[in-house]
Amino acid sequence: MNTDKIVVGLITRPFGIKGWLKVKSYTDPIDAILQYSPWWVSQNQKLVSIEEFDIKSHQEGFILKLPGCDDPDAARAWMGCQIEVMTDQLPPLQDDEYYWYQLVGLKVLTMDHEQLGTVDHLLETGANDVLVVKPSEQSIDQRERLIPYLLDQVVKSVDLNEQKMVVDWDKDF
Repeated sequence: MNTDKIVVGLITRPFGIKGWLKVKSYTDPIDAILQYSPWWVSQNQKLVSIEEFDIKSHQEGFILKLPGCDDPDAARAWMGCQIEVMTDQLPPLQDDEYYWYQLVGLKVLTMDHEQLGTVDHLLETGANDVLVVKPSEQSIDQRERLIPYLLDQVVKSVDLNEQKMVVDWDKDF
């Protein structure tokens, strides 16, 4: 069984007086978070499996009611907890598709095999996603780079086994 987990949401704050909590979903679409069970949440440095709860759409997210969480004080104990699911629950992708978490940590090389750094995270900009590449000990300099995540145009190859990607990107940008 796969033991890898990925963060899919965040319990942000209490909502109302009956122990409900606001939840921010990181999934796309946002209601995809509802397809996963169980949710894994780290509370007080203990990993808790959450399988039974009530949840309702609310504004741009959800409100969540956990068993035994019946007032704002109990709800506050869950504030800031990340919601994780097992990665083997994620829908399968096509050959040229990747989840963001798979790209984080990859070495980024130019077409001339010069290392620009490693993928630290991605940004969603609307037009296209952007790789935030931070320098590493093996990189050609100590510059942070923002590289458009455009498969075939800029990102020429991704090799998850080798933990690297090759980009058609000027090292001076």
